[in-house]
Amino acid sequence: MYMKPAFGTGRVCISTRKREGIGHMSKNSGTLHSDMFDGKHAALELRTFSECAGPVRLISADIGRSSIEGWLLRKLRRFIGDLPIRLSLGGREELSPPPDADAIATVSIADRRTLAKLLFNPEIAFGDGYTDGRIVVDGDLVQLMEHVIRLMSMTKPEGWGRRVASRWLQRVQANTIAGSARNIHHHYDLTTDFYRLWLDSRLVYTCAYFPSPSTSLEEAQLAKMDYICRKLRLQPGETVVEAGCGWGALALHMANNYGVKVKAFNISREQILVARELATREGLSSQVEFIEDDYRNISGPCDVLASVGMLEHIGAEHYKELGQVIHRAIGDSGRGLLHFIGRNRPGTFSPWIRKRIFPGAYIPVLREMLDLLEPWNFSALDVENLRSHYEKTLEHWLTRFEASTDQVTKMFGPEFVRAWRLYLAGSIAAFRVGTLQLFQVTFAGPSCRQIPGTRAYLYAEQPPAKEEPEWTHAMS
Repeated sequence: MYMKPAFGTGRVCISTRKREGIGHMSKNSGTLHSDMFDGKHAALELRTFSECAGPVRLISADIGRSSIEGWLLRKLRRFIGDLPIRLSLGGREELSPPPDADAIATVSIADRRTLAKLLFNPEIAFGDGYTDGRIVVDGDLVQLMEHVIRLMSMTKPEGWGRRVASRWLQRVQANTIAGSARNIHHHYDLTTDFYRLWLDSRLVYTCAYFPSPSTSLEEAQLAKMDYICRKLRLQPGETVVEAGCGWGALALHMANNYGVKVKAFNISREQILVARELATREGLSSQVEFIEDDYRNISGPCDVLASVGMLEHIGAEHYKELGQVIHRAIGDSGRGLLHFIGRNRPGTFSPWIRKRIFPGAYIPVLREMLDLLEPWNFSALDVENLRSHYEKTLEHWLTRFEASTDQVTKMFGPEFVRAWRLYLAGSIAAFRVGTLQLFQVTFAGPSCRQIPGTRAYLYAEQPPAKEEPEWTHAMS
């Protein structure tokens, strides 16, 4: 089970006051209804991000039917400030960026209903609108998302609408044993043929490691797996448990190159079947056992536990359980490694990503992950941030994905293509801006004696890198 990540965190607070029967807010759903704009006049209260923390600023306007679109666009322009974006509504109204700024993209919004939703809940409305084709981006999508995420990251506090959506998703996507199976099936059991179109040949769906800028994706994924093995100081004959093994690349690499025996756990049936087939093909079935089961059912002693990209899937409420599983596996003398997407400060994780791409996902801060080790007296030996490596990994994935859109469209349709393009482009932007991080934490029990005195063992000479074409920007 592997996890990728997500983008923006912002929102606008907008409320309506009923005047002469104009408009309403649904008490049950919290949805802003577009019929609020059907009368001759409308009164709106708009709080921008910066104003949410202080006194509410009331903006009242008497607006005729013919000018409502332009008025809404100006409100959106006021919110996004000097971002170099051209806005268009329904092919009629258009607002350009400041004269001294070249537009990086034109964002075309189909109708005022879509625009109203964008003002009310920017993240979900933009994601759904782009996916459904009601919002079209003409230009560099990654650069657009960089600017938007940077803007969102400077605004506080989080809006109530975003918090409510996040809590509702947390409830309906709870990572119980049954819930985790549903969540993982939604993403990883799409079809392996889909992932073969844009991942490397080993189907490694986590951050790669680039010893040099010219390293290819294939080489970088191999380098990442070897880097993890060196961090764990694997020795021939040792036993390893992998929690969340994807299509089996790391487990097979460990067995083939380091002479260890691996038990690899995963609840994605599609991935497990492929991994078992690969183990048979490579003659490693006697060394690697792929087990279709939840991480909570890991039992029995081992020397080493590794988990790459699973932590983001289990939720903070289950970290204590994970700590118990780790201690049950490696005891006081073993060692382990957790590789996961994180963040620098707490916050709700993207509701749109959880709705469309990764149900049940949660992105922790480093402290939350370290807290699961503390009750068992584990020692953190090495903490590394590979944020820039994930940015580059995602660039490779997006380039390959864009080259395969015809095949993906035939598999799942154009809406799926747009959703995944936005997910990959937004993830690149989030790592560039720094709202997402990639942590690797190596740890050991208090009785472990295989703790090196220096870090020299991590940086063995790498094979020479090959040139690979520069990645292409995502365009809608």
